[in-house]
Amino acid sequence: MKRLVELKVNGEAYEVAAAPKQTLLEVLRDELHLTGTKEGCGMGSCCACTVLIDGKPALSCLILAVTAKGKEITTIEGLSKGEGLHPLQQAFHEKGAVQCGYCTPGMIMTAKSFLDRNPDPTKDEVKEAISGNLCRCTGYKKIVEAILSVKQP
Repeated sequence: MKRLVELKVNGEAYEVAAAPKQTLLEVLRDELHLTGTKEGCGMGSCCACTVLIDGKPALSCLILAVTAKGKEITTIEGLSKGEGLHPLQQAFHEKGAVQCGYCTPGMIMTAKSFLDRNPDPTKDEVKEAISGNLCRCTGYKKIVEAILSVKQP
């Protein structure tokens, strides 16, 4: 039986009917039509489904939608303000840090949270921060370059 759940996603309030075992990822994609968040494995191993919950990276494929009530959820769509891209999105574009792009939203969300906590990281710290995010195409070099280019001076 579905329950009404109030969610705050990308600064907007939503009320959705969610089944008890429906994941946050499913609600984001199927109910709210925010399809930037991807399902790579459905088991929390690849981090393609990473969103920010109260500013911290979270695997939306493992979180039940009903447990996200009262939390601030940010998806890749919520990063940019207005017409322009978020600096991380722009850096990924400029540095060529995407190939197929499937891992990119989760990678950017992980990097965003990391840079919020550590605005001037080393290359090794960036590599460690994104080590759980799987990318099968890029080899990570351009991704690391993009993240480092956004760090604060």
